[in-house]
Amino acid sequence: MKRIKSFFKILGMLVLCASFTGCGVNGNIDDYAVNTGYGDSDTVKSSSGVSRDSIKVGVIHLSDPAEGSGYTYTHDIGIMGMQQNLGLSDSQIIRKINVNDSDKEATRKAIKECIDEGCNIIFSTSWGYMETTAQMAEEYPDVYFSHGTGYMSNGKNFNNYFGRIYQPRYLSGIVAGMNTKTNKIGYVAAMGSENSEVTGGIDAFALGVYSVNPSAQIYVKVTNSWYDPEAEKAAASTLLDMNCDVITQHCDTTYPQLLAQQKNVYSIGYNSDMSKDAPNACLCSVIWNWSAYYTAAVQSVIDGTWDGSNYYGGMNENLVGITQLADFCKSGTQQKVDEAKKDIISGKLGIFDGVIETNTGTTVGENGKTLKDSDITGNINWYFKTVTVVQ
Repeated sequence: MKRIKSFFKILGMLVLCASFTGCGVNGNIDDYAVNTGYGDSDTVKSSSGVSRDSIKVGVIHLSDPAEGSGYTYTHDIGIMGMQQNLGLSDSQIIRKINVNDSDKEATRKAIKECIDEGCNIIFSTSWGYMETTAQMAEEYPDVYFSHGTGYMSNGKNFNNYFGRIYQPRYLSGIVAGMNTKTNKIGYVAAMGSENSEVTGGIDAFALGVYSVNPSAQIYVKVTNSWYDPEAEKAAASTLLDMNCDVITQHCDTTYPQLLAQQKNVYSIGYNSDMSKDAPNACLCSVIWNWSAYYTAAVQSVIDGTWDGSNYYGGMNENLVGITQLADFCKSGTQQKVDEAKKDIISGKLGIFDGVIETNTGTTVGENGKTLKDSDITGNINWYFKTVTVVQ
């Protein structure tokens, strides 16, 4: 337990300062939190650690972070933040980009290349990398592996990291519910109800919408891929053609944002602040601050305090958040968001609270209770009652 507490003490120190900065073209790290306040004086190295000068960090990316807004971009911003926080050189970061997470051989090849280049810790950032990462961790017990999303880990050299993204998803639902006029809201989803990560996000969003606008309906179009630009564009077009006047996403590209702006309707971004992509459409964005986790994880390898613990942070840890609302949001939106955010942070609102009715007429949950994290991450295979999946 001592090592676990030490790990999260470090993480807590990393989130002292938050900033909604710009794109990073000037060399600054474009991240929700820049994690200032962390210094060498707090570092305690052990004989089992790796020196800061010699450590190498590998990262397996689904697409090219240079695309500038989506899932991969946000993870790489987290890697850049970690590099900046710990003072690592460019040569100490090994990136493998455009690695198809449905291709196990390509995944294995990318991970093996990182190992061959001397990486001490490797981050695999997409769901589909999970099983291959687990296998490689068994084959290479002296290398640390950390897998984003998913659910597998071995408690030794292979852990899992993710966050309570459903918290800001709920807040963004409030924004959507307050600003729709047609009461039709679109959601481009990477996966269907078999995937709890995506479905839980949809349901949290729908619950947020329902809290301020019970008449609004959520229409979901599934692409069946974590990264498929053409499918994401087609899905967004379908939803917008249905007269959805707010559209959000769990997909990698900015097509939902760009097409919403073309249609003169609203959008809600995901992963990073997408107002820079669609300034006239984007009401807000649901965002990740991966650098908080990446910094703490790499630091634990340097210190020799890595213990294989999984990580699941939320708004309290500043791992997830919502950007500042656009100035064209309907009056009263900010107040509703602030009230709900306060209740989430205090623990008064757990999002999946009480008895929840699904779109098939069944119910989940119990009065006076909220769903456990294990159910949220692994058992949300149902849709809230206001959700319709578009075929």
